[in-house]
Amino acid sequence: MTHFKPSTLLLAGIATLALMPGAAQAQAADASAAAPAATNDDPNTIVVTAQRRSENDLNVPVAVSVLKPEALTDFHAAGADTLLSLSGKVPSLYVETSTGRIFPRFYIRGLGNIDFYLGASQPVEIIQDDVVAEHVILKSNPVFDVGQIEVLKGPQGSLFGRNTTAGIIKFDSAQPTQSWQGQGSIGYGRFNSLNADAGVGGPLTSDGSLSFRLSGLFQHRDNWISNNYTGPSDDGTVGGHNVMGGFNERDGRLQLLFKPSSALSIRLSGHIRDYDGNASIFYRGSIIPGTNKVPASFDRSVVAYDEAQNNPQSYQTHGLSLKADYDLGPATLTAITAWEHASGYSRGDTDGGAAANFGGTAPNYCAVGCGESQGRLRGLNQWSQELRLASPGTGAFNWQVGGMYFDARDNTEFDQRAFFLTSNALGTTPNPNNWVLLHNVNTSWAIFGQASYKLTDALTLTGGVRVTNDTKTTTLLKTANTVANVSTFTGATNVRLSDTKPSFDASLLYRVDSNVSVFARVARGFRGPTIQGRSAVFNSPFTTANSETNTSYEGGVKTSFLHNRVHFNATGFYYTVDNMQLNGNDSNGNGVLFNARRGTGYGVEAELEARPTDNFRINMGLSLLHTQIEDSTVYAQVGAAVVGGVAVPSETVLNPLKQVGNNFYAQINGNPFPNAPDYNFNISARYDIPLGGESKVFVAGDFNMQGKTNFVLYRTVEYTADGNNELGAKVGYAFGKYEIAAFVRNLTNNKNLVDVIDTSNYRAGIYNEPRIFGLMISGSFR
Repeated sequence: MTHFKPSTLLLAGIATLALMPGAAQAQAADASAAAPAATNDDPNTIVVTAQRRSENDLNVPVAVSVLKPEALTDFHAAGADTLLSLSGKVPSLYVETSTGRIFPRFYIRGLGNIDFYLGASQPVEIIQDDVVAEHVILKSNPVFDVGQIEVLKGPQGSLFGRNTTAGIIKFDSAQPTQSWQGQGSIGYGRFNSLNADAGVGGPLTSDGSLSFRLSGLFQHRDNWISNNYTGPSDDGTVGGHNVMGGFNERDGRLQLLFKPSSALSIRLSGHIRDYDGNASIFYRGSIIPGTNKVPASFDRSVVAYDEAQNNPQSYQTHGLSLKADYDLGPATLTAITAWEHASGYSRGDTDGGAAANFGGTAPNYCAVGCGESQGRLRGLNQWSQELRLASPGTGAFNWQVGGMYFDARDNTEFDQRAFFLTSNALGTTPNPNNWVLLHNVNTSWAIFGQASYKLTDALTLTGGVRVTNDTKTTTLLKTANTVANVSTFTGATNVRLSDTKPSFDASLLYRVDSNVSVFARVARGFRGPTIQGRSAVFNSPFTTANSETNTSYEGGVKTSFLHNRVHFNATGFYYTVDNMQLNGNDSNGNGVLFNARRGTGYGVEAELEARPTDNFRINMGLSLLHTQIEDSTVYAQVGAAVVGGVAVPSETVLNPLKQVGNNFYAQINGNPFPNAPDYNFNISARYDIPLGGESKVFVAGDFNMQGKTNFVLYRTVEYTADGNNELGAKVGYAFGKYEIAAFVRNLTNNKNLVDVIDTSNYRAGIYNEPRIFGLMISGSFR
């Protein structure tokens, strides 16, 4: 993937404009109240919008972590996925994927969803510029030219709606301004990796009533993974040198802000994405049996794929939103209308290869079973409308009420090729193309309100409630043959689930003094019912899961010292998830939905952000977590294989097992949630050495380590990680607001196991990116 499209020239032009000095264009000071940080005169004060209004974090009774743009520039310097790279960068946040860049899965305080189905719901909601991104593909839209990222922890149902039982991640882009402003960064590194992120904006009229912001992202990497498979293939897969691992990410956004009067503000925003790359790379046999270790011979740059034509993946998204705010005097009316569209496809060799050294008895032959999967989103259209009326937020009593309507519809195709061989030669009894076509509809409506009252000058009581209806319907439009070549689908071809539930929150916040506040909060969130239609590929009925609710209790302290140069926050929490939605795999590798009676989690989080001197800053975070599934009646199917005519589990399973035919099921009562690290530690720091004037040299670094993590529902020795860590570093020269630096990501070149597929005896893992190093230049003007 070395070709560049014309859109690259546009993004390069934006980057050039953003890096140019802006003194000659500068006008009056910015009067816009767009991004939260722009409304704050003190850069050391943390301003958040967790309660749908800009507030000092010390006044907000919610656990919130904030990520600033300068940190993201370092994480993404080598073209890293802008969302996956957030994993572990703040306490209690974990992000992973088993599908690729188009399908990130988010976890907060251990609560998430390991389902890889295109219609899967997640308990972590993504809010991008005030618009909900419900579908998993929309959640993957990259972050660029960002103003601030906020991670809100615990249920957020009162103000942000359903599917926020774990929390939300709120992305606020840099907004149009009434003075000329811009930023840009360009990084180039190993494998011809390129990352260009830029934005520029300013007034379009002399009075500043109309302003704009043009933003762009371009990421590229050459293919660096070779496929050394040379055997037969039913789908024409041909190996070769450097045929996978590359990508092209092209994104643009244009925002227009119209302020015809001091009372009215209208923001029109449009964005577009064009991505092509590869699905996640599974490495078959990359876990030593009886351990979770990587073989000494393991090489991330080599696979042996006999199927899926080297894992192609391509997706396109675009959308429009219109946000209007009208100040009525005693209240402000806000309306947000949004439309999002997505389409694309992904294909992957999900068994991780079929080379002889992974179990075959002849060169390049598959041993016991090989499979690939394909998913195609023919067209998703999501509409959302929100109306909100809010008090100014300046008195002792503040309130907001509103309503929302949501409608999303798509056609999704799935195919699963499975080969159960009677000899060692691939393709002895191949399964025909198993395409199914599903039509999915998700509608939701809600009404909500929240109010806060200052009982005293120091004590504030806040409460909110929301009533939400969530309805899902999946219709099977086209059936397919199955492994047994049976073409008649016997399950229901139309499944509808609907539920209406309340969400609420109540909190007390006490300002000990101007530097310290303490809070206590109870909240309940609601995650709607879910349908899994992909099972029709195997002629199996749809599986479903009923609604889950999460009730959370937490208390914390927030502090700010030394003229806001030092911030320290700590929170303790406990939550229970009733009717918890879970997802496992069956013997075909198909996701199966079910509910467990209850899940519980508890832990603590602490964050330190300090700038003790002008030349040194440091950020640290720590989270400790315990999670547990509580239901003695639920079992999860484990990987299995037939060896010498006898069925045996493929992994070292630590739970009680029961066998049904050639399949094994593990009792998962008492197990931790999947992808819930029992601790996470992150630290980043920068030290500047002044050279005189505005010049300086600097050294910076960041480090993240995660504790023991189970990747599946059942306990195994193999499908875990403990102590995964990555180190990044940067050294450079700064002059004013511009920098040039050398960087390295994954400095120690660690091979971290980050996900697995637990079907058959593949022992196939997904790993982090190898060491990437290079040069970058960045700058801004205002």
